[in-house]
Amino acid sequence: MKRIAIGLQYDGQAWHGYQKQDHGLTVQDKLEQAILEFATVPLATTCAGRTDAGVHASEQVVHFDTDLNRLPHAWVRGINAFLPPSIGVRWAKELDGDPAADNFFHARFSAQARTYHYVLYNHQTRSPLLNGRAGFYHHALDVARMQEAVRPLIGTHDFTAFRAAHCQAKSPVKQMHDIQIRRQGDLIIFTLKASAFLHHMVRNLVGSLVYIGQGREDVTWMGELLVAKNRQVAAPTFMPDGLYLAKIDYDEKWALPQEAASQLPWF
Repeated sequence: MKRIAIGLQYDGQAWHGYQKQDHGLTVQDKLEQAILEFATVPLATTCAGRTDAGVHASEQVVHFDTDLNRLPHAWVRGINAFLPPSIGVRWAKELDGDPAADNFFHARFSAQARTYHYVLYNHQTRSPLLNGRAGFYHHALDVARMQEAVRPLIGTHDFTAFRAAHCQAKSPVKQMHDIQIRRQGDLIIFTLKASAFLHHMVRNLVGSLVYIGQGREDVTWMGELLVAKNRQVAAPTFMPDGLYLAKIDYDEKWALPQEAASQLPWF
């Protein structure tokens, strides 16, 4: 039995999130159907982190176990032949070792950190060309204010104020490694890297930062929300359109052929 890791990219607009559901309209449903078509046997998959409806991935990492002998490029081309245009396998790697071992590679549990981008179109009027690919906010936003506001978020904290009510995580305590906010013309790109993220955490953080960028709240507000640990006093959850799962960090020993996550190639 071998463990195969793959890098998956998808446009989330057409799908009801990553995790498979009874209606079959999810990324995982389509991926496992494509694997079945290519491999001619059903193979269960495990991902690095589930994404919600409308959320994209420039690199999701998935693994599955199989006794089939296929070269990495064969897995890529074979699975892609049965996937819709909005979902694609970018790379594949067969991992050496015993998949049954406790310390063997696992797409979710071996992840050391996760990086998300949120792309926000900040203009007086919406752009049809960015529909579903970027969030939208029509009031002018001060990037410098938002950059200052994120400082209290760096480090290990209880992020209850930014946690969805139905979040299934065992603990709200996560380590935020870095948050970068930059303006590129009318686009504002938020890049967040953490040990892991709570359900809706990125979108809830962006929503509150937008309040600060508009001047509706003071730059000290993010720190006050952390202390309050109350989701009800933070800003509403921001739209999913501009959210991208960008990269999952793993130990270098696995030598995964991952792509750079620093830039979004289509912006």
